[in-house]
Amino acid sequence: MLRYTLMRLGIFVGCLVVVWGLVYSGLAPRGLGDSNGLWIVTLALLFSAPISFVVLRKERDRASVQVVQRVDRMKAGMEANRSQEDSADDTSRARGQAS
Repeated sequence: MLRYTLMRLGIFVGCLVVVWGLVYSGLAPRGLGDSNGLWIVTLALLFSAPISFVVLRKERDRASVQVVQRVDRMKAGMEANRSQEDSADDTSRARGQAS
């Protein structure tokens, strides 16, 4: 999961550098007024999202498998706790009725 995040961040930073170069060389339009920094970040996000979607497909699938496994382990742990609580409750009720 960390690997995917770092790879996605790397693609964004690469796009940020390219967009910054294009804007300051005059090949891409500048933002309005003082919004030039926000404009560059927005363009970098706009370009990096589809690139990440295509390039990181396998890594994203690996990360999603890890997330699903983690959720399944948590569900199993919660179910085990629930069944322990149920059996403890049943035991205490059986002792209460026997008295």
